[in-house]
Amino acid sequence: MTDQVLSYVHGAADAPLLGQTIGQALARAAADWADQPALIAPAQGIRWTWRELSDRADAFAAGLLALGLQPGDRIGIWSLNRAEWTLTQFAAARAGLILVTINPAYRLSELEFALNKVGCAALVTATAFKTSDYLGMIGSLAPELAASVPGRLAAARLPQLRSVIQIGGAPAPGTIAFEEVAALGGAGERARLRGLADQLQFDDAVNIQFTSGTTGSPKGVTLTHHNILNNGFFIGRALRLGAADRICIPVPLYHCFGMVIGNLAALTHGSAMVYPGEGFDPHATLETVQAEGCTALYGVPTMFIAELDHPDFARFDLGTLRTGVMAGAPCPIQVMRRVVERMHMREITIAYGMTETSPVSFQSAVDDPLERRVATVGRVHPHLEVKIVNAEGRVVPRGEPGELCTRGYSVMLGYWDDPAKSDEVIDAAGWMHTGDLATLDADGYCNIVGRLKDMVIRGGENLYPREIEEYLYRHPKIQDVQVFGVSDPKYGEELCAWIRVRDGETVSEDEVRAFCRGQIAHQKIPRYIHFVESFPMTVTGKVQKFRMRHIVEDQLGLARDGTAG
Repeated sequence: MTDQVLSYVHGAADAPLLGQTIGQALARAAADWADQPALIAPAQGIRWTWRELSDRADAFAAGLLALGLQPGDRIGIWSLNRAEWTLTQFAAARAGLILVTINPAYRLSELEFALNKVGCAALVTATAFKTSDYLGMIGSLAPELAASVPGRLAAARLPQLRSVIQIGGAPAPGTIAFEEVAALGGAGERARLRGLADQLQFDDAVNIQFTSGTTGSPKGVTLTHHNILNNGFFIGRALRLGAADRICIPVPLYHCFGMVIGNLAALTHGSAMVYPGEGFDPHATLETVQAEGCTALYGVPTMFIAELDHPDFARFDLGTLRTGVMAGAPCPIQVMRRVVERMHMREITIAYGMTETSPVSFQSAVDDPLERRVATVGRVHPHLEVKIVNAEGRVVPRGEPGELCTRGYSVMLGYWDDPAKSDEVIDAAGWMHTGDLATLDADGYCNIVGRLKDMVIRGGENLYPREIEEYLYRHPKIQDVQVFGVSDPKYGEELCAWIRVRDGETVSEDEVRAFCRGQIAHQKIPRYIHFVESFPMTVTGKVQKFRMRHIVEDQLGLARDGTAG
């Protein structure tokens, strides 16, 4: 038996878990921070205090009950970042409904799948945004809507959908205007709502979020009040949030980043939620931070890059910023340094997690040395356990890469109506297998080295694209880079790098290779180097490497099985 320290950590905590529902947390916020700002949406002219937000959520919840919705029913929300989104989030929780967060980028087949997979009884929908005609798409799936009595839809392709609630726009036949819902709730519904406050349990499901579905159909991650409320609370504690803080939230609300790291961290600490606009716009974000005196800013790395590189960046005073979260994708070290120095975010933290774990499992501390914050994703969150295992499921020694597994309050109930898929990722001992490759150092700091499926096996050697990307980011002419594997008849896989060059700069393949030579092992130098304008991405800013791999393999005539085409 060796004395090796194994890659297992648990988050000791100086604060207990919250044993309450989201509705109870909102009632507490309304009592503790009644006149403090809760939600600011400048584009909508909205400034609500916690008391106002709570009152409006109650009224909307009573209206939902009046429409015939029952605790446990699913209500979809299909919209970008607006005050109505958050009202629906809190009202659904108060009424015991399960909020189904639908990606605003979804199109017909995806929307039909999502609504029917979980059996949505109601859908709160935007009317339109840019090129997305939301009501038009619903009309295509449910032409019966136009002739139906509002709240009594009977559609062949969406058999469980009864009510369509419309945000903004000219009233459409068969729909109910969002602002009219509150008036539907009478004394009876108010009384029922008060009764539900004590009946609902914190282990009840409150949210279903669909995974991106890069392989097969999207899966409905089912999360409880306990899952996401506590995760928001401990994220907020790590950021040292309080009632004086204002969080700028340009990340999508339909995703855990917006609704948990954003809204629920604010709810549990009395901070204000500030929405710079419906969709991400770097100028609007910078403008809002300055105008509203935001103290925290959230984003994926591509968002921070867009803000830093905006031509008007220097005109904005971002001096109120203190903290924030960068997450959702690997965070390049050079980008992090610029955020700390140029955006005054000296207490910015890196967070790591996945939707299935509510989402955050690791987070850096605001007072971690910068090297720790830029080179790792911090330490394990309170009340959670993590182990790193090899292909046989054995815990590996510290410093050795393996699959990261999480256990604790944050692990989802499972995938909605899909026990087989749930059993594939949650084992008999309650461990969530993330599919991420990671290492733990001697002090418990975690480094994500890639995805199991992204790991490149070249001639039998494991190569980690993240490590190569971090090195290439050091090149002064490279703005952004993604490294991935493509099929190769000799080695099984070879490395390919897609590179975005900084504006006004030019760089050649030979220059990139010369930059690598002698600095990183020869097998880590990408064989293929492509210069591109952009990367294929999900709406949440995650790069889709599988699409990049297919594009390159098709261009080069490489068959998927590793033989030349």
